[in-house]
Amino acid sequence: MKVLQNMAAMRHFLIVFAQEHIDFRISEIKSLVSHLGIQADLTSHKYEEKSPFLEIDLPSEDCMQKLMNRSVLSRSAIEVWAHGSTYSEVCAGLDAVPRDEMEKYCKEDVSFCFKVHTFGKQLSSAAKLDTMKRLQDHLPLKGPVKMRDPDQVFYIFEDYGVQPNQAPDKPHRIFVGRWISDGQKRLAHRYSVKTRHFIGNTSMDALLSLVMTNQAGVQEGDLVLDPFVGTGSLLVAAAHFGGYVAGCDINYNIIHGRGKSSRAQPKTETKTKYRGRDENISANLEQYGLGHRYLDVLISDFSQDIWREQPLFDAIITDPPYGIREKTRKVGTEKEHGARDDQGSYHVPVTQSYFLSDIFTDLLNFSAHHLRLHGRLVYFLPIYRPEYSEDQIPHHPCLKIVANDEQILNSSMSRRLITMEKTHHVSDASTSMATISDNKYGEHNAIRDKFLVQNIHKRLKSDDSVSPERAADTVSPERAANTETKEEVACGSSLR
Repeated sequence: MKVLQNMAAMRHFLIVFAQEHIDFRISEIKSLVSHLGIQADLTSHKYEEKSPFLEIDLPSEDCMQKLMNRSVLSRSAIEVWAHGSTYSEVCAGLDAVPRDEMEKYCKEDVSFCFKVHTFGKQLSSAAKLDTMKRLQDHLPLKGPVKMRDPDQVFYIFEDYGVQPNQAPDKPHRIFVGRWISDGQKRLAHRYSVKTRHFIGNTSMDALLSLVMTNQAGVQEGDLVLDPFVGTGSLLVAAAHFGGYVAGCDINYNIIHGRGKSSRAQPKTETKTKYRGRDENISANLEQYGLGHRYLDVLISDFSQDIWREQPLFDAIITDPPYGIREKTRKVGTEKEHGARDDQGSYHVPVTQSYFLSDIFTDLLNFSAHHLRLHGRLVYFLPIYRPEYSEDQIPHHPCLKIVANDEQILNSSMSRRLITMEKTHHVSDASTSMATISDNKYGEHNAIRDKFLVQNIHKRLKSDDSVSPERAADTVSPERAANTETKEEVACGSSLR
């Protein structure tokens, strides 16, 4: 049993997470604690993997309010008054809390209500009511009960573990406390791609965009760049938290909002629908009242550095193309002659394949030169899970990895959200270069081939009518490179 006895020192809180992007939870909280300058103790309490409950000690309620005003993976937070493995322990804990600290929230003119939430098991309304009555005598409640918009909300959380089909009869953890604040998960609905004016095939999910922005610690007035900007989902998230945003992309149609619309068309519609003149990144920020945060976007080849050689950006947040739904291209040709003089500004340069290994090493080198000190780089790295090792993560002498979290896409493919912080400036450009110890990205379509081959092989394995000779030919990388599977289409924005 643990009891809150000294509220004047570090105070005991409980964060209740939403059941989305479970693997990013702790990293988001740690990043926010760091960038908000909050003194927090996350080590005194053991966090159970996949559990929605995180115990944390903070100096004040204001610190928790600051955290909840930014966290998009948190559902709510309470100040814990007592917790234990049985209700006997919890009741004893409540009795031990100083009454003067509790009574200011339980006065006669302060309305209240109780809420019982369970994880891993469902309880009937009658069972929840019995639980409330069990604790009633241990709280100095004097005010009226008010179910809608009360002055104070008291929560009882019961944790039955992460195996819902094997839930025990009794909870193994119980928390009782006072509601402090809700998180910002509702922002995912506000910025949903479904209602966004301008989207593409690989527009980043709104919630993930907000998570990446929190990982980067974007604050009011920060200058944020997405060098593979696409339709600008990450710019929207960064602008929401006060950043001034800019982006680059090699795709002319995306930057200028041209080409076929990515929105699904009714089956009765036979005519191809094209994007309107007002479908562009700037219009997206205007849609959300963030137009004043938009600097500009430009067409550029990321393999050619166009920026002045100086630390400029507070954060670089991006999701580079993987070669699956979007091609990895850079300007270049093996021909000896380039553009003719008479082609002028109307010349469209020839492009060639941009290997993933070069994309990621260029990204780290660029960040080391153009991030301000302690600025952060946040990006997704695609992974073929059967071959993964930490040696595949790109490194740079001036950048420190502060988070490496996996988002599983299917049994063999995932992508890892990498967060890096600039620890010192580049002193010697010739020696301060990014490296990949175990380079799995040094070939054309390195990830695409693995993704398509394993999916085609899976289908053929279940088809007994296919001969071994034909199966071997079908799953060859050469044929897979020109094949689009149902799985590839289904993954959509997850696999670029």
